[in-house]
Amino acid sequence: MTTRLTITAALVLAGMLAGAAAEHPSPEAVVQTQLEAYNARNLEAFLATYAEDAELTDLPGGVFARGHVDMRERYTKTFADPTLHAEIVKRIVVGNTVVDHERVRRRFPEGPGTLDAIAIYAVETGRITRVWFRVGERKLDATPDS
Repeated sequence: MTTRLTITAALVLAGMLAGAAAEHPSPEAVVQTQLEAYNARNLEAFLATYAEDAELTDLPGGVFARGHVDMRERYTKTFADPTLHAEIVKRIVVGNTVVDHERVRRRFPEGPGTLDAIAIYAVETGRITRVWFRVGERKLDATPDS
């Protein structure tokens, strides 16, 4: 009887753990959905991938956005750029951490161009909770007369 109860409890626990894992998309899927919303410049879909209290941090600096209110203000301006597009150069996933080397095309005050960035995403319960960014130098597009 004890053995049967132990086996039953183990099966129930295994089912609960499998169900808990299935409740949320994988960290990689969450970050991919965020990238697709970014490229579509869909602010609501983009914010939906983030926890309400998510923090965005510059490396080696500090927090530059905390929560959806700050993010909405920042990304409303960013998403107004019709040339905005990010591509993944390389992605590494370890547990709940996703590291992307991104190449971002956008319009700078000096003109259109690209920049490379590293984004380190922490994902908990299906939402991005924190991102650390390291942004490289701007590379402006060549002008026809240069």
